[in-house]
Amino acid sequence: MLDDAGLQALREAARLSPENLPLRQHLAGQLLARGYLAEAEAEYRAALVLAPKNADITAGLAEAFVRQSAHGAALAALEPLLASPGYPPKLGVLAARALLAEGDAARAAHRYHEAVSRDPSVGDPDLAARLSVPPAPASPYPAPAPTPAYPAYPAPGSAPAHHPAPAPAPAPANVAAGSAPAHPLYPPPAPAPAYPAAGPTPTESAEVERSGLSFADVAGMEAVKEALRIKLLLPIQQPELFAAYGKRAGGGVLLYGPPGAGKTHLARAAAGELGAAFVNVGLADILDMYIGSSERNLRATFDLARRNRPCVLFFDEVDALAARRSDMRQAHTRQLVNQFLAELDGVDQKANEGVLVLAATNAPWYVDAAFRRPGRFDQPVLVPPPDAAARAAILRILCRDKPLAEMDFDAVARVTEHFVGADLKGVVDRAVEAKLQQSISAGRPLPLSTPDLLAAAQTVRPTAVREWMATARNYVMHANDSGAWDELLPWVKAKW
Repeated sequence: MLDDAGLQALREAARLSPENLPLRQHLAGQLLARGYLAEAEAEYRAALVLAPKNADITAGLAEAFVRQSAHGAALAALEPLLASPGYPPKLGVLAARALLAEGDAARAAHRYHEAVSRDPSVGDPDLAARLSVPPAPASPYPAPAPTPAYPAYPAPGSAPAHHPAPAPAPAPANVAAGSAPAHPLYPPPAPAPAYPAAGPTPTESAEVERSGLSFADVAGMEAVKEALRIKLLLPIQQPELFAAYGKRAGGGVLLYGPPGAGKTHLARAAAGELGAAFVNVGLADILDMYIGSSERNLRATFDLARRNRPCVLFFDEVDALAARRSDMRQAHTRQLVNQFLAELDGVDQKANEGVLVLAATNAPWYVDAAFRRPGRFDQPVLVPPPDAAARAAILRILCRDKPLAEMDFDAVARVTEHFVGADLKGVVDRAVEAKLQQSISAGRPLPLSTPDLLAAAQTVRPTAVREWMATARNYVMHANDSGAWDELLPWVKAKW
């Protein structure tokens, strides 16, 4: 959701005039300049439909991809123009940035220098500095003797040596002998190292986003929001005050609670409240079939967050990456947990300053106890099922963009006990589907009413709250010698 009135007006104008290419291109540029990367990407894509070979639009789309760490997509977008002679040099610089991020420094350097030689004004000093590749370490084995440039002359008194015919002219630099021409996007590769690095190159599968949410979009959970403000947000918003007490910006919070209670939504809102970058890390971004690759992917993800600080780094279903090492049978899975702990600590005291690490799980009792040490996820925060007031507030937020009659959200909240946010969204979706059928028959939009929500609530059952609370009760009552789950005690005794 855009929080800028000017951008909203531009978007509305583009919606009313979808064929206006300059307007859509201007909107995309403004979105890109203000950090709305996903929205800018969508507008550039729409503009490319109108002008498929426009270099400026392609450059904007590639820039949006690069800033979201979608480097492969950026290279694919640039490929058609880079294949033609005389392409704009700024496209070569963008391709160099994407190639360098993918670990291909040699091709990135070739592409960058070729572009700057044609137009020095497109040079990027930071990129040029990063393209300085250090020399490879010397091999412990002696190098083979060089091949003589010319055939040796015969020894005195011996038969004359046979001199072979001159070798054919070499193929062009980008065409190997006997092969098809090289891909137009990639210049000729550098000579391969004598000993390739073990395992695949780490990748940054996670993407940097800008959240349009804030705590105003989160109904209820005031205690949870206050804990996040004190722990994560205020050290960055008021650095002088916290510095007086030696409190650094950054840290970690473990959000736990039943499925669908809004943990991911809360993490996005925290990033939007701060105006920070948001990196949502999934299991597919980290886990890899090759031993050691998962650890490298985890390191690359933390490095991505450190380059975009202030940044909220969010790990969903963190129990899969931070499970108890005592339950693991394989050494390489324990190494991933060790790497996670090392990244949370950082290589020095300021390594993670400005990086706010949020993690969410439905099963906090499976997370290794070392993660709850001070300085890591030392503050587990319960995200409970919403009470009646919170359910009414959630329903108001879910219905605020729909045509409404006079609504009694409190009445709906009273009949949806044990519903979490995901369940309430299901109630609203079912009510809207039923109302759409009535509107199609009537030929006009009909407002949503309280009876519609009440009728839909009768067809929806709470998903997993009861089962989750039953499991939580077992841990609170029988496996809580350390007092780690005392926060759950009032819930399991009062309501469950």
